[in-house]
Amino acid sequence: MILSKDYDKLLIFTLVAFSISLAGLVVVHILSSNAAYAQQQISTVRPIQNNTNINTLFVTGNSNTKIKPDKVILSLGVETNNKTANAALVANSKVMNKVIDALKTAGVKENETSTSSLSIFPNYNYSRPSDTVGKITGFTVSNLMQIQSMNIRNVSKWIDTAIASGANTVNNVDFTISDKRLDEIKNNLIKQAIDNARTKANIATSVLGLKVVGVRSVDLNEFEIHPPPIPSARESLAAASADNRSAPVIAGEQQVNTNIGIVFSIR
Repeated sequence: MILSKDYDKLLIFTLVAFSISLAGLVVVHILSSNAAYAQQQISTVRPIQNNTNINTLFVTGNSNTKIKPDKVILSLGVETNNKTANAALVANSKVMNKVIDALKTAGVKENETSTSSLSIFPNYNYSRPSDTVGKITGFTVSNLMQIQSMNIRNVSKWIDTAIASGANTVNNVDFTISDKRLDEIKNNLIKQAIDNARTKANIATSVLGLKVVGVRSVDLNEFEIHPPPIPSARESLAAASADNRSAPVIAGEQQVNTNIGIVFSIR
């Protein structure tokens, strides 16, 4: 027969053992849960791609072409002198109107002409060394007009016509490229410069055992236009006057250049 005291001890011992066993199960469960969570975390990690083997190569692509100008800018006019400003202006206007009418008859359109400058200034005489203020001896009136035309073949004819009508000033004869034509040329040169840069990059990387894999940046530089050297209008007119022939005015070819800097990605 188990006594009351012995029964109490046995009960306490059983409860303690049960508690220890239960605690062990909890610990085991917690450890197992942590291990499973850690395993789950590790399995979701993805390797980060290493792009450090991507390098860059800077290349400059060039392109150029020579073209004939399709536009002319001609500056000419009349200069007159007289004792009074009004008399000089009246004389100048009379000759200038005659020049303009003659040019229109020669094929110059009204929307191709404009007045580029009109000036009236006094003429002074400093004949005596003691003179600190010159004496006004008369006035000069200068009236210049500008012709902008796509008809570049008639330049010599227009100069001859203007001089025969009374013009005594020819300042500039500039051959240039119209905006429309220049835009077409620029677009083609850009394409050629890009192809040139890509060709250089492919050659360089091939020699080094690498290859082009992309483009990082593109830098488009300004276009350069180099007009051909031509004699000044005054020199041409002097040569023509010597043997009574038309002024030899030749457009020549103009060179247009451009270059593009491209940074390629290579590997």
